Amino acid sequence: MARKYSELRAKMPEAARIEARRRADATIARMALDELREARQMTQSRMAELLNTQQGNISKLEKRADLYLSTLRGYIEALGGSLEIRATFPEGTVTIARLGDDDAHV
Repeated sequence: MARKYSELRAKMPEAARIEARRRADATIARMALDELREARQMTQSRMAELLNTQQGNISKLEKRADLYLSTLRGYIEALGGSLEIRATFPEGTVTIARLGDDDAHV
């Protein structure tokens, strides 16, 4: 008989629950564009409408390893978000300014 995840989780030691949550959060924090779009319950067709392009172009965009920041910004904004570029160092994290501005072309 199948058991509910909540029951299994309740029986896990506290340290294991914390580690499972940390790993889940890390996975969620690192999503490919298609996974992010699906998590936001958006279809490629709807993204194409919002970005004034064809569905096939959305498919190609989601598979690219290299794209313009302006393209990525438009994609993220179509999902209802905003793009922020951060650099992470051992001493801490720095948000990069101006790369996401409308008048900046990279």
